[in-house]
Amino acid sequence: MTMPAVTMEIGVALRPSGAGTAFGEPPRRLRCCDASACRNAGGIALRQALLAARAAAGLGEDTLAIRAVGCLRLCGRGPLVAADGPAGSRLWGGVPPPLAEPLLAAALEAAEADPLAPFSLDLNHPFFRLQKPVVLERCGLVDPDSLDDALAQGAYAQLRRCVQHLKPEEVRAEVRRSGLRGRGGAGYPTGLKWDTVALQPSGPRQVVANGDEGDPGAFMDRTVLESDPHRLLEGLAIAAWAVEALNGYLYVRAEYPLAIARLQRALEQVEAWGGFGPALCGTPGPCGSSCGWGPAPTCAARKRP
Repeated sequence: MTMPAVTMEIGVALRPSGAGTAFGEPPRRLRCCDASACRNAGGIALRQALLAARAAAGLGEDTLAIRAVGCLRLCGRGPLVAADGPAGSRLWGGVPPPLAEPLLAAALEAAEADPLAPFSLDLNHPFFRLQKPVVLERCGLVDPDSLDDALAQGAYAQLRRCVQHLKPEEVRAEVRRSGLRGRGGAGYPTGLKWDTVALQPSGPRQVVANGDEGDPGAFMDRTVLESDPHRLLEGLAIAAWAVEALNGYLYVRAEYPLAIARLQRALEQVEAWGGFGPALCGTPGPCGSSCGWGPAPTCAARKRP
């Protein structure tokens, strides 16, 4: 669970300003949804066809970047592909691999005809326009397998702020003021939960991120786990700092193999950076050393038996 973020309309979230700047990429980019629903709808085959079409056209990364990203939200119309360019952003759903060349031309704004019209989705439709992503604000924009990409889009900035400028009790106070509540159905106040842990007698404390989502109406944790795993790790580290916990654990269903794989990869990336230490937190020693967040993360994905 992360600190509250400024909300934005979903249409804005799907239209990144200065396309390519956050990725350090060319201004033209195709973002291919690589979450479970789009994968099951043929998303991997479509992305491979796009890469092959780009190679056949003699184009490279400097002309058009093709990236796998997390959930682009309209799962029932998958596989979803978004194009960013000087003229703005467009979104298509259900494009079959044989239409990879027209899709490439559309991304380059070089198509004379539009065979993709039946697959075009309106970003101003109320489904998109009336949504305000908070937890999911980076989903569909960030490459879930890239720590560099996550950092370029603001990952771990709030963790650095907490560790460098706020005491644990100040973090908890900010969470209380925010009104943040749990998303499992009961809506339990997060600040109260963190205070309850922090006010216990001194001793080892643990933080557990529960990705079970077994309650009816619960927020779909799988979307975050698959599409923006570093957001979860950042939230877990902030919670550990706020309650002075020793370890963090991630509980994930075994039925979510893609989520588990991406979490494990994210943990490996954090460990390669030296854990929650100077590189990610900007501190001279391990981030939250009083909480036991050492050079290597002590949290691990736990599969449900």
